[in-house]
Amino acid sequence: MKLRALSRDDIQSAVPMARAISIVKDAFAQLSAGQARVPERAHIDVTRHEGIALFMPAYLEKTDELGMKIVSVFPRNLEAGIPTIHALVTLVDSSTGQPSAILDGTYLTALRTGAASGAATDELARPDARVAAVFGAGVQGRTQLEAVCECREIAEVRVYDIDRAAAEAFATEMSSAGGRIPDKISVAGSSREAVADADIICTTTTARSPVFDDADLKPGVHINAVGSFKPEVQEIPGETVVRSRLIVDSREACWAETGDLIIPRDQGLISENDVFAELGEIVAGVVSGRVDDDEITLFKSVGNAVQDVAVAAAVFAEASQTGLGVDIDL
Repeated sequence: MKLRALSRDDIQSAVPMARAISIVKDAFAQLSAGQARVPERAHIDVTRHEGIALFMPAYLEKTDELGMKIVSVFPRNLEAGIPTIHALVTLVDSSTGQPSAILDGTYLTALRTGAASGAATDELARPDARVAAVFGAGVQGRTQLEAVCECREIAEVRVYDIDRAAAEAFATEMSSAGGRIPDKISVAGSSREAVADADIICTTTTARSPVFDDADLKPGVHINAVGSFKPEVQEIPGETVVRSRLIVDSREACWAETGDLIIPRDQGLISENDVFAELGEIVAGVVSGRVDDDEITLFKSVGNAVQDVAVAAAVFAEASQTGLGVDIDL
């Protein structure tokens, strides 16, 4: 049996961000239409090392794609100078059950997470959005910015991170990235400075409490919140959640996993009925997105295996045509 191994570079060559956004939109549409089977992901706490491992399978029925991602999040890795997140994605031939490919899930996770925010930005941000703020100067922050810039003509970016050196490195790197990313990227000295007049905000941190104040937001801002995936972790102020048009990737997963929603719910600020829609419902045209220029739109994502499997399948299909990757005999 041969297994195709695909690296970060292979993934980048096969599926650029613009295509990843389109793929993720279709995956979310399948999810919301009941055309995907996605068991709740399994969490294993590795308390000895303050880490967590997640196992995320999915089958997309419409596109007949099957696979699973294994991802680990170990915040203490930063002390050793290695990434917090590592991941591996496995694809399985849905007609035979035979494993067909393994992919670098670390970059694929960043790509598909950015693509989800790109999809939400495309559907929900004001058409005239020009200023973006990014909280978190890691790998996820980079693909968030890339995706947002694919969907709006961003002219100015502000990045904020509690590690100022990381934010400065982000600004230096991304200002010369080219493509649709502007060269005007500055390091914000505070969260207030970051969000002042921001049209789009992306939060991608490991913070356990809100990263900005609700009072500092301008009318009409769109927020992509992707950092919180545990019930006790909250990036977004409860006041913001209350007054936003709230869109999620998956109702079931978000109410089970993210403190961004669970904490204000338990405080009596919101109920589960306050989720306006899943992103897949908006993509499919079942419901509308933004209704006026002044409303705040909030896309809350905890990540879903349909994203990983759909993007991985597209990478594998391209690799099969172009010869990307390495075949491994098992």
